[in-house]
Amino acid sequence: MILRMQNLPAHWIQPDWPTPTRVRALMTSRQGGVSAAPWDSMNLGDHVGDQSADVHTNRERLAAQIGQRPVFLQQVHGVASLQLGTATPQGLVADACWSRDPGVACTIMVADCLPVLLCDAAGRWVAAAHAGWRGLAGPAVATPSKRLGVLESLWADIQLAGGDVSDVLAWLGPCIGPQVFEVGPEVRAAFDDGSPEVQALFTPTGQGKFMADLAGLARVRLQALGVTRVFGNDSSLPWCTVSGSALFFSHRRDSRNLGQSGRMAACIWLDR
Repeated sequence: MILRMQNLPAHWIQPDWPTPTRVRALMTSRQGGVSAAPWDSMNLGDHVGDQSADVHTNRERLAAQIGQRPVFLQQVHGVASLQLGTATPQGLVADACWSRDPGVACTIMVADCLPVLLCDAAGRWVAAAHAGWRGLAGPAVATPSKRLGVLESLWADIQLAGGDVSDVLAWLGPCIGPQVFEVGPEVRAAFDDGSPEVQALFTPTGQGKFMADLAGLARVRLQALGVTRVFGNDSSLPWCTVSGSALFFSHRRDSRNLGQSGRMAACIWLDR
């Protein structure tokens, strides 16, 4: 059964996926906050030049809406993950997190990168990852087939702590879409393991560049981890942050035109 939250701000997203009853999730849009342009209006990033008082108000609104304490990370496009507890402070450096504890929400901020929410089918743990292309691919210390990205790092941390990953659900939120995500050959090289599945996610545009499907690449990585039940972003245009200016912040779009962009948040947590 999917429990629906009431009186959400317009266009906030409630993931539609068959999670256990105690697993709850939500993603903000750019609407419903107090920030002035160009961060209008539900900016949750405290590092993008917005007024700190407005960011604080927006974060308080999010916490009140979900009835939990969202834990915001200092995201660095890396692969580090950490386990959250009720006393975990704000601002620790990581790009993924997970928790077994009610009262705390795993929270990922994005504005073109892909938010990935995860839970086990029994509702014993929840997790969230910030999957830009660098984090998703992982450090360039090995061939693409050997690179361990943020999803693999999160997976290892959960298993090391005794978490069961035998039956996991995933939800992919909005991100920059394959219609507009033009990348250089270095990005393709970071993922190209020789498989036709990966190669099909890079469409040549000329001059050595490609249109890349970030959500598609995440689906490939999740499948390699054994996660076959993946919901949300299917790489279609409505999920594209760059194209949906009324709903979504986009670093690529807004920073070019306005000098800066706000941040949205995807949250997942366990009810008591």
